[in-house]
Amino acid sequence: MKLVFTPNWFLGKDVLIEGFSFIVLFFFSLLCIKNYKLNKKNKKFLYLGAGFGLIALAQLAVIFTKLILYYDTTFTQTIGQIVVTYQVVETVDIFYYIGFFFHRVFTLLGLYIIYRLSVKKKYFEDMFLGLYFVVISAVFSINAYYYIFHVTALVLLIFITKNYYEIYKKNKFLNTKILILAFSMLSLSQLLFILSKLSLVYVTGNIIELISYIILLVLIVRVLKHDKKKPNGYSSRYAGNNKGKGRGY
Repeated sequence: MKLVFTPNWFLGKDVLIEGFSFIVLFFFSLLCIKNYKLNKKNKKFLYLGAGFGLIALAQLAVIFTKLILYYDTTFTQTIGQIVVTYQVVETVDIFYYIGFFFHRVFTLLGLYIIYRLSVKKKYFEDMFLGLYFVVISAVFSINAYYYIFHVTALVLLIFITKNYYEIYKKNKFLNTKILILAFSMLSLSQLLFILSKLSLVYVTGNIIELISYIILLVLIVRVLKHDKKKPNGYSSRYAGNNKGKGRGY
C-alpha cells in the first residue's frame, strides 16, 4: 500500500514542505478574506480566499495522513505491537485512502474555484473540463490511478495561468505577474509528479512546489507592506481584471 513515491531518505522533508505550504496558503486565504471584508462588493477576493483555503485544507489532510501512517506515532506503534490481521490492514488502508481522497478532492475543488474566478464567459476550456471530468469518473469507476489527480491539477493550473496572463496583459500589475509565476511553478511540479515513480523526479517536484509557495509568500509580504502604506487601497489587485497603472505594484 503506497499512493505516493517518497524515497526513504526524503521522509520527513516532504511533510515539512507540505507544512510550509499549508501555512502560506492559510495566510494567503486570510489575506483574501480580509480584502473582501474591506470591499464586500468585490466577491472575487472571497472566492480566491475560498479556493486557496480549500487547497490549504488539502495540505493539512495529507500532512495528518503521512504523520500517522509513515512515521513513529502512537497509532503506528500500536499496529506494530499487535498481530496484524486482514481486518487491521484493511482498516489502515481505509484511513490511508480517506486521507488522500480529501487531499485530492480539496485540491481540485480549490483549483477549480480559482479557475472559475477569472472566467466571465463560457470558453472551450469549460467544455473540455466538463468532458475531462466525465472521463475521469469513468476511469475511477474501474480503478484509481495516482497520476489522474496530477494530470487534472495540471490542466486546471494551465488554464488558471492562462487566465491570469490575460489579466496581466490588461492591468500590468506586478503582483499579478508574481501570481502567474507561482502558478507556473505549481504546473511544473504537477508535471513532474505525473512521473513520480522515479524517486528523483518526485523529490524535484516537491522542491519546485516549495519554490512556488515561497513565491506566493513573497506576494503576501508585498501585499502586507503595501497595506501598511495604504490601508484603504485594496492592494490585492491580482484577484481580478482591474485596469489601471500598477507596474510598480
